[in-house]
Amino acid sequence: MTTAPPENTTASPEPGPGTGPEAGPEAGPGTTASNPVGGPPAVRDSETELAARLRLAVLRLSRRLRQQVAGGVTSTQVSALATVERLGSPTLGELATSERVRPPSMTKIVVGLEDAGLVSRRVDPLDRRVARVMLTAEGRRVVQRSRSLRTAYLARRLRRLSDAERASLGELVRLLELLVDEP
Repeated sequence: MTTAPPENTTASPEPGPGTGPEAGPEAGPGTTASNPVGGPPAVRDSETELAARLRLAVLRLSRRLRQQVAGGVTSTQVSALATVERLGSPTLGELATSERVRPPSMTKIVVGLEDAGLVSRRVDPLDRRVARVMLTAEGRRVVQRSRSLRTAYLARRLRRLSDAERASLGELVRLLELLVDEP
């Protein structure tokens, strides 16, 4: 297992249009190139620092969770399988859009999943020009195993925390859910 170099943990927002003292009154009080969101600089700096720390922690946790996959598949393939499960029987285009990759890349991913017996493609009965991607029974098992591995990984990590830390983390999860549920 290789480890990635540490990510930069300092927040240095790039100045952009409408920031800095030259931005004018519409930019808001306290807006500068180093404090583009306005407000009292000390408060904004602490918010920026918190945002940078949160971003780094979420990225590191996400990377570690992506490494917890069932044998023989990549995290990209597991993601595609989970998206097929969520969407039902998407077209390649729908799957590519949902996974935010280009259609030719998704075609390569699906071909690999087909070769492994994890998905099948069927012609759409309403439009024979369209192929739909569906999970096979083995594909469903791989998705479930990967979810179980990721949950078990987190559960092992949570056991290292005190009761008070787990309670704090429970509140943090609630707040994170609020952040991701906002448009």
